[in-house]
Amino acid sequence: MASDDQPKPGESITLDSLQHDILIPQIQAFLDATNDPQAREVYLALKTATESLEVPTDLQLRLGAIVEVALTSGRVRRLFGPGAELSLNSLFLKTPRGREIAQSLTELNKALASLKGQTVEQITSSQRSPGAYSLTVKTSGCQLVIRFEQAGVRVESLEVDLDR
Repeated sequence: MASDDQPKPGESITLDSLQHDILIPQIQAFLDATNDPQAREVYLALKTATESLEVPTDLQLRLGAIVEVALTSGRVRRLFGPGAELSLNSLFLKTPRGREIAQSLTELNKALASLKGQTVEQITSSQRSPGAYSLTVKTSGCQLVIRFEQAGVRVESLEVDLDR
């Protein structure tokens, strides 16, 4: 994603009309599902911000959570189609959680770059806990363990110069 698409720290996220049309019913569903006055207040504020097409920083975590639920459940694609899914994926990358995941992927790609030119000797996967998995890549020069979990992906360990 181009850096000009990313809101700078402290800036609001600007929505387009498609994102507005997708998000309003999603936010309303969360409003309808809660009786907690504090949660309702936050959802109402998010709905108002979404209606104005500008989501301030203090509501971006909640926006990201709603977008993530809508995407991972398949609901957006099912109800609105693949274009809507792409639009919300783009929006998700602008949220704090989306930026965090993008950063973890950048770090993973840096670690994977260390494998360039090496012969892969072994690749294994394992379950660390429910919903958390690892992939181990071993070469003659290093062993890289990548962890995949709901919170994102990260390099769990990187050992180099194994033959020394």
